[in-house]
Amino acid sequence: MVVDDRTTAGGQLAGRLRDLRADRPVVLGLPRGGVVVADPIATALAAPLDVVLVSKVTDPADPEFALGAVGEGAVVVGGRIAPGLLGSALQAVAERARRYRAVRRAVPVAGRTVVLADDGIATGATVLAALRVLTARRAGRVVVAVPVAARAALKALSPFADRVECLLAPPRLGAVSRWYADFREVTDDEVLRLLAAHAEVPA
Repeated sequence: MVVDDRTTAGGQLAGRLRDLRADRPVVLGLPRGGVVVADPIATALAAPLDVVLVSKVTDPADPEFALGAVGEGAVVVGGRIAPGLLGSALQAVAERARRYRAVRRAVPVAGRTVVLADDGIATGATVLAALRVLTARRAGRVVVAVPVAARAALKALSPFADRVECLLAPPRLGAVSRWYADFREVTDDEVLRLLAAHAEVPA
């Protein structure tokens, strides 16, 4: 079984999250692919759409291997990360914040129900970084929504979220892309377009 694409998967997750509409939640996507998943969720819940800015820190010798992740507010997840790699990742987060916040100011999350969406969870490092950012911002209830994830990562993340909704949790994940019929690259311009399209929804 695979999911068609990020938008379709987001629609399926939205169906599972209808009960949250009365909570007037905030929907946050992890750039870039997570924002495409978050888009139909925000529409279905009549909720503002925003981002949580995080960056995976990878091993230069093996770009597929995550050493950890960083997030807004200098959040760091992971063990021993070389200062150069850490600095580059934090700089990437700051640069993305400069671009995205020009279109969508950060939506306040203190005390509010938050839906945190990503397009796939392999190690869980970036989602954990996002959860720590939300903790620092005093978010209320946090619901993680993801189309596909590694079972071990879901288990590790569960204590840090109030609820987790996942469409597929295969026993052997491998690459997230293999569980999508269409996993084309998402650009910053597409994320900016989606944020702008939701900018009129009251925060």
